[in-house]
Amino acid sequence: MIRPSDVFAVSTFVVVGGDAAGMSAASKAKRDDPDLEVVVFEQGEWVSYGACGLPYYIKGEIQSLEDLVSVTPDEFRRERDIDLRTGHEVVDIDPSNRVVTAGSDDGEVKQEYDHLLVATGAEAVTPPIEGLDRTGVYTLGSMSDGKELREYVGRARSEGDLQQPDRGPACQFLETCNGPIGIVGGGYIGVEMAEALAANGFEVHLFQRGDRILKQFSEATSEAVLDHLADQDVAVYLGAEVNELAGDDRVETVLTGDDRVPVDMVLVGTGVRPRTGLAEDAGIELGETGAIATDAYRQTNLPDVYAAGDCAEAEHVVTGEPAYVPLALTANRHGRAIGQTVAGAPTEGGGIAGTAAVKAFEMEAARTGILDHETAREAGFEPMTDTIEAKSRAGYYPEGGTVRVTLAVDRPSGRVLGGSLTSEYGEGAVHRSHALVGAVTEGITVDELSNYDLAYAPPFNTTWDPVLTAAKVVAGQR
Repeated sequence: MIRPSDVFAVSTFVVVGGDAAGMSAASKAKRDDPDLEVVVFEQGEWVSYGACGLPYYIKGEIQSLEDLVSVTPDEFRRERDIDLRTGHEVVDIDPSNRVVTAGSDDGEVKQEYDHLLVATGAEAVTPPIEGLDRTGVYTLGSMSDGKELREYVGRARSEGDLQQPDRGPACQFLETCNGPIGIVGGGYIGVEMAEALAANGFEVHLFQRGDRILKQFSEATSEAVLDHLADQDVAVYLGAEVNELAGDDRVETVLTGDDRVPVDMVLVGTGVRPRTGLAEDAGIELGETGAIATDAYRQTNLPDVYAAGDCAEAEHVVTGEPAYVPLALTANRHGRAIGQTVAGAPTEGGGIAGTAAVKAFEMEAARTGILDHETAREAGFEPMTDTIEAKSRAGYYPEGGTVRVTLAVDRPSGRVLGGSLTSEYGEGAVHRSHALVGAVTEGITVDELSNYDLAYAPPFNTTWDPVLTAAKVVAGQR
């Protein structure tokens, strides 16, 4: 016999984590199925914020931290009818009984679910460096971190008590020089924060353990950005293993195998790793990357349990293998797909190409696909790479600059595996990369890429866009 309560039972979708993947899933599920009960647990106070904008907030280009918030908690509750519970940390998932347990200042709560999304994000990698607990050592993994760093910059500028003479070559061109500041890590955060801090009058020393910065990009791109950092008076130390952040209570010196660099503050940005402890304790399987394994619909090994965002892996469009690339668009895209699936329309959300961009002072860079030859060989390709330089606009058009394009292709088949571009800021490296994203995703050959019908007008590019020129050059070398 069917009871009335069975007929009118409301399904519950519980989301753990209130940032990109979590809130995209919650919003889409509720929009597509208004009768669905959607509950989101977020351990912090901020939700749906643009962490990628934090360096520009610290720099001062973005005035308010609230400007980085896409939708406020109150808007989610009032306008989208989502039961959003900030200040609630989920401490346990019981898949057998379909219950999550969360703790808050008001005590412990238990919530049943019919569908569950784990969107716990990533956490900063803690390198084996002595002195990370000293005062004056910062990371940039949250809105709170961004607030603290902005306050530090503001104090230094207003008080002027960090100005000291004879700070060395990294300060010689600045009218006022606060600092110096050490940045550990030459990835996205390191490069972006070098700009943010140097723009505020700090002497910046960037320490990179490997032999080049921005190692996810091509060598040509890394070299171009490195040269530009030097032009902007940022001191970069390559092959510099930081052993200790020395000092008494406060950090005073960065110690490497070869250097002792005095500092007043250190930012550690050595990458992130997926936050998977909660999932593992619940019996959710991890993949070979160390992130949560999912199928094409982002479902884990547990029924009706999904994972997306910076805690999960996804299939790479070139290799067909799982990859871990924690980026904002992937999180939003996969979260939205899960929301549709939970609401009754199964949706995959697509693979990933590792597409990314970075701004370094007056230079922009972008990358997509597979550029590393070892990775390409492991996937069964025979890679070859070449780099060309071309004008960003018609030669007779005023202004303009140079675009450097690196293409990686499979020599036997000609398939485009990846690309990396640099240009002066505003001269189109990032926007041109979109053509390469299409080529990489669709698996086309370099000959086919050379015949792409790209837009042309003198203010924007040459008749043969630099991407097309690169394709022709590489095609001729196969």
